Amino acid sequence: MSLLSSLHILDFSTLIPGPFASLLFADLGADVVKVESPKRPDLMRFFPPIRDGKSATYDYLNRSKRSVAIDLKNDSGVAVIKRLVRHYDIIIEQFRPGVMQKLGLGYDELKEVNPSLIYCSITGYGQTGPYKNRAGHDLNYLSVAGVASYNGRKKSGPTPINLQVADIAGGSYHAVMSVLAAVIHRNITGEGQYIDVSLTDAAFSMQVTTIANALLNSKEPELETDIFNGGTFYDCYETRDGRFFSICSIEPQFFTRLCELLGFPELGQHALSSDPEIQHMLKERISAAMKTKTFAEWKNLFEIIDACVEPVSTLTEAIDHPQIKARELIVDVPDGAICQKQMGFPVKFSSFHPTYKFTAVESGEHTEEILLENGFNKDEIDQFRKSQGI
Repeated sequence: MSLLSSLHILDFSTLIPGPFASLLFADLGADVVKVESPKRPDLMRFFPPIRDGKSATYDYLNRSKRSVAIDLKNDSGVAVIKRLVRHYDIIIEQFRPGVMQKLGLGYDELKEVNPSLIYCSITGYGQTGPYKNRAGHDLNYLSVAGVASYNGRKKSGPTPINLQVADIAGGSYHAVMSVLAAVIHRNITGEGQYIDVSLTDAAFSMQVTTIANALLNSKEPELETDIFNGGTFYDCYETRDGRFFSICSIEPQFFTRLCELLGFPELGQHALSSDPEIQHMLKERISAAMKTKTFAEWKNLFEIIDACVEPVSTLTEAIDHPQIKARELIVDVPDGAICQKQMGFPVKFSSFHPTYKFTAVESGEHTEEILLENGFNKDEIDQFRKSQGI
């Protein structure tokens, strides 16, 4: 049995945060149904790269999910959702605050149909506050949360990162964690729950060391002034042939090994120094040393010592890395008559292995199947299709 086979989820979300959250649920065995508008499909369906008319990103984000096409602006569509929530008792939605309520599908309306409903709303700024209706994207949320202000270089300023920190680490994972907490609560009490996930709130809360320091000492983090943002020797260093290594030898035993290998063992005593001048000196000495050898030469040397130093891999190199392969992070997912390589679920369980059923399906591919499963007869389905214009 799958870990979450007892969970039945209606996913109204688009783009990345909600779909990635429901992907995690699907990988763990939950029955996830993606609800799409027949007139306005998820824009991620057209997100590059496109192969054979399909988006690889969309195929990944929506694997193992069935799809129904329902026009929520139509009364018949609202009526169908209200019947489905008797069985599909977890909802994930990502509209702006108030949209689902205007459609007649807010938490208050649907919990009258199913009091045990768990309803998770994922938005950029949350359901309350002056920014609740403001549009945004990942870098905007990191900016409002203060994260962007101290990540980058003094010469060039804040730097965007090609990883959706607020969207995924903030929105998706916090949504999954919160829904599962609500499921445990429901198993004990029978009560449902409304969950308000804000990408900005989550990003703000993940600033573990910087916010602690700011609250305790009123210290404002700035570019290249902190332990982890380039203010110390903890950084990336260029080799003679233009590649880079990450050097993170914070603990004294690791820093001692680093200094010995680089040829200045006498500097090993400065591992925990907070003196900016000493840190500046260390960065200059390490930088000069790293430029004396090529990427391959340093790779051979650092492979045999344990010093928290690793080559900065290209993405292709990472995919082929022996550690990534050993952890089976690239999997084959059925895509019609062939298989598509995708990222696998990133956590290992002792008695469960994720099942990757299929890549993303066509919008509405399972509409009739799902309605039949939930008590609709053929006449009702025909009438529904006619009223929806599909």
